[in-house]
Amino acid sequence: MSPFPSMDPATLTADLRTQFDSFLDEHRAALHNCLDGLTEQEARASLVPSRTTLLGLVKHATFVERVWFDEAITCRTRAEIGIPATPDESFILEPGDTIAGLQSAYSRACGDSRRAAAPLDLDDLVRGNRRGPLPLRWVYLHMLRELAQHCGHADILREQILAARS
Repeated sequence: MSPFPSMDPATLTADLRTQFDSFLDEHRAALHNCLDGLTEQEARASLVPSRTTLLGLVKHATFVERVWFDEAITCRTRAEIGIPATPDESFILEPGDTIAGLQSAYSRACGDSRRAAAPLDLDDLVRGNRRGPLPLRWVYLHMLRELAQHCGHADILREQILAARS
């Protein structure tokens, strides 16, 4: 069973929080699944001048979950959480990084994010971000923007990888 629930048609008329949660999970699932059916070499393929690879996108998305739903909510530092200090560093792949390992880490981070946000209302302030206190609503909107952007990157990279197989 997928760790990401599919969007229920009732979401169309649900409250805003339910809609946010559903859209976040839809984007989380797309990023998680962008590695499905690829070889380790394909997942690591560098097709653009930046550090962006499909495997790196999933690793970065794990970092983003930890920044916005751990650091921002719990006020723990990135060092305490065990994540890189900067977003750019979160794309760096280690020799031991694998599709299965990073998908599993991402699934855990997403589950942790859901649990951390569950007791909060959209207007509750999270205080652990460098910008200062922000409403959870802002965090959700930022995460949707971030994940949508990276889903687009993943779609293009995956398309290039699959086309190269032909």
